[in-house]
Amino acid sequence: MFKAFTRSIPELSIFHNPSSPASTNALHLLRAAVSSPYPPSKPSAPPLNFNLEVIENKPPTTDQLQTILSYLPSKSRVVRVASQKLLPRTRPTSAEGIVKLASQNPNALKWPIVVDWHSGRAAVGDLDAVKGLLEELRKKRDGEA
Repeated sequence: MFKAFTRSIPELSIFHNPSSPASTNALHLLRAAVSSPYPPSKPSAPPLNFNLEVIENKPPTTDQLQTILSYLPSKSRVVRVASQKLLPRTRPTSAEGIVKLASQNPNALKWPIVVDWHSGRAAVGDLDAVKGLLEELRKKRDGEA
């Protein structure tokens, strides 16, 4: 009877680098999802309901990154967050190393990093994965999940 009172609005964060086209596209997609019909192909659909936090030109903290890494499915989680442009010997192997490197060189990260803190899911450097996060929110909204 009171289940509706316990629902919370999902919290999504995007660690955004405006110089990254993928990050800019993801930010536009996220903003459109909360302000326009979602999915866009269904004009009668309501927008998604989530809080969006935009963190611009700043990498996640070490604690945040450790949590984000735990949300990723791959065993090579640290490698998925670090840019492929880095040489293997200079690629960090820990969350602390990634944060330190990203603080010195923002291009060392794959942008964007989008996190659904409520569902424990993340997308790193991949617009299709961001679309997947939004699709999961749509399924929950529409009672399909």
